[in-house]
Order: sequence, then C-alpha cells, then structure tokens
Amino acid sequence: MSSARTSRTPLPGIGVRYDLTTRERRNLSVVAHRDGSRTLSAYRSDDPDACALSVRLTGQEAEALVDALKPTHHSPTLLSTTELGLVAERIELSGTSHWNGRLLGDTRMRTETGVSIVAVLRRAEAIPSPGPGFRLAGGDTLIVIGTREGVDAAAAILGRE
Repeated sequence: MSSARTSRTPLPGIGVRYDLTTRERRNLSVVAHRDGSRTLSAYRSDDPDACALSVRLTGQEAEALVDALKPTHHSPTLLSTTELGLVAERIELSGTSHWNGRLLGDTRMRTETGVSIVAVLRRAEAIPSPGPGFRLAGGDTLIVIGTREGVDAAAAILGRE
C-alpha cells in the first residue's frame, strides 16, 4: 500500500495550501487562511483540475473535523472519557466575558457544575491544572472535563458577558 503524497504551498497574503493525493489518486486540498478559517476542496477523479466540492470552515469547525478524523480517544495511552460518561471540551473565553480579568476561583466552576478545568490555553502556552488564584483573560481556551450537563453549564457560565 503506497502512502499519501502531500505538498505545501505558501499563498502570500492568504495563508498556506496543503495538497494531498490519496492512494486512490484522488486530490484534496486545504487552504489554511491567515484568519484561522480553512477551505477544504475535493477534485473530480475524471478531471483533477475540476473542483467537485469546496467547503469553507471556521477554525472551530476545522478542529471538530480533525477530531472526527483522528479522535484522541483512539490513542492507547489516553483514557477514553466517553466510556466513563464524561466529556472533555474546549471553551473559549471571549474578550467581553464577565470573567475577563477575574480569578478562576470566582467562577465557582467545580461547585456550580462539577466540572474540572484541567488546563488553560493562552496564546501558544498551555497552563496545566490552574488553581483558583489563576487570572482569566479574554481569548483563553479552557479545557474542561465533566458530565455532558456539567460541561454545558460551564459553557453557559463562562459565556456570561
């Protein structure tokens, strides 16, 4: 079985285009736009220059697609939370959030929802196991784990403006 062939092409002012030719000689491309969005395109098998499908995805939609294509729970070293009735999700804190600049402990997240905040992603940095004295900032992405209901409640609390 031959492996997939890939190439990368910078697109000045736009982003980067990634091309993939599958073992069945199907051509796919992804344009990673500078704004974080993605355009996924598939080309016709009878005419590789003719686009059969083109879909523009937001950054979150692209992440969801990646998760569907390569779910982390398939790794033998990671705990599968879905088998335990738990979910792990990313919740982004907006710049206009009520919690922007406030302490994590002020959210009373564990008390109110039962979820645990296992990490905060800030810019290119990951802060594992933030304590109650951790100061939240707009643009932070909180990695939370808990029941489906708890995670939904946490998203509602963190979405407060």
